[in-house]
Amino acid sequence: MLDLTYETPKPKMIAGAKHDWELVIGMEIHAQVSSNAKLFSGASTKFGAEPNSNVAFVDAAMPGMLPVINDYCVEQAVRTGLGLKAAINLWSAFDRKNYFYPDLPQGYQISQLYHPIVGEGEVLVEMGSGVARLVRIERIHLEQDAGKSIHDMDPNMSFVDLNRTGVALMEIVSRPDIRGPEEAAAYVTKMRQILRYLGTCDGNMQNGNLRADVNVSVCRPGQYEKYMQSQDFSHLGTRCEIKNMNSMRFIQAAIEVEARRQIAIVEGGGEVVQETRLYDPDKDETRSMRSKEEAHDYRYFPDPDLLPLEIEQAWVDDMAANLPELPDAKKARFMAEMGLSDYDASVLTAEVANADFFEKVADGRDGKLAANWVINELFGRLKKDEKDITDSPVTPAQLGGVIALITKGDISGKIAKDLFEIVYTEGGDPAEIVEARGMKQVTDTGAIEAAVDDVIAANPAQVEKAKQNPKLAGWFVGQVMKATGGKANPAAVNQIVAAKLGL
Repeated sequence: MLDLTYETPKPKMIAGAKHDWELVIGMEIHAQVSSNAKLFSGASTKFGAEPNSNVAFVDAAMPGMLPVINDYCVEQAVRTGLGLKAAINLWSAFDRKNYFYPDLPQGYQISQLYHPIVGEGEVLVEMGSGVARLVRIERIHLEQDAGKSIHDMDPNMSFVDLNRTGVALMEIVSRPDIRGPEEAAAYVTKMRQILRYLGTCDGNMQNGNLRADVNVSVCRPGQYEKYMQSQDFSHLGTRCEIKNMNSMRFIQAAIEVEARRQIAIVEGGGEVVQETRLYDPDKDETRSMRSKEEAHDYRYFPDPDLLPLEIEQAWVDDMAANLPELPDAKKARFMAEMGLSDYDASVLTAEVANADFFEKVADGRDGKLAANWVINELFGRLKKDEKDITDSPVTPAQLGGVIALITKGDISGKIAKDLFEIVYTEGGDPAEIVEARGMKQVTDTGAIEAAVDDVIAANPAQVEKAKQNPKLAGWFVGQVMKATGGKANPAAVNQIVAAKLGL
């Protein structure tokens, strides 16, 4: 973990009818591995294909078909573990999880219960400047996804699409270290950011490529500290799992409503039953899906068709040496080398594409000025037009050219905004546009002095007022800028106006 100084946020407190309660949350993130082929077959993982068109014989569980591990998916899981500062297990194995899967033809899921490929790690979740929660990662294991059952196409029949069947998933399991709804959403956001930087999952929640199961429980103040000292879960309340959350907003809402449900049960003298629940956003409630099974209920056993997975330390070391710069390190560098604020650095590193764009703009230029233009002007305009940075009409070279002209003194800030609008809508080289359209800033002090003299001569009463109240000199500056079409150098105008008025 980076050597960052931060304050731990206070846990979310919810007032019940009788007592105050604290939230305890653990997360299981299911991240689809970025791979062109599935975990145990060569079938495509492309989203949006015709139903049942991305299905190999092994996905359909045809007799005699055996799974063959996709080594690239293994590589992606290891890379993810390294990005989370986690232990990489050189020996891991696959197990069969037996359960009724209506959309998984083989009738069991191949997963890793006893020997996951990645062990303990950690992630720092920032909740504001200088405030962060360190969340421990318990494990990451590889498993295959199930297909999709469709119940609304016919009143009498259900349909099954097996395109997702066998797609590789990384299940990233956290410890119960998250202490509020906002933290939970921030944790998923941070995890999504890291995965996208690593290139191991595209993080597309709308397509189901990243989804979370949220384990929620409540406890009285002081109990969580006892758990942390002893790691004894008996100090915490009974947890319930909310399945398949793919919206930050719904994650927060579901946690809040589930916590209040549990508090009402306990304060009413009842006991919370460990179970799996679903969140209904229309009714803003969670409802029971099934009782929570334990590992023995799934009758896990080693998959006889797959040998244990053995990887070499040298291979892991080589991968670790070639990891991309991750968001925490990039943010720290932006702040240290370019003098950016915590907020600006956070905005610019939120997405790897944003950070790459900014670095190209800032290359050889003033970092703070570049950040201001990227965040306020470019990002603001893209948001207004509902465009992504990858669809930006302005290239890093073009925006860098605008900033270079400001730094050189060829254009003022006002002219720069007009120039940005031209480049955004019409394209072209900023320097050539300035020359061709006569937008260059007037730096000739003689011409500026003449304009100042004209304004002073035309407004003798205002001159007297300005001499009595120097703050009114700004009025003359504005008039000169207006007279020169905004092309006069503002610094030179201010200096000459002050000198002429004797201020």
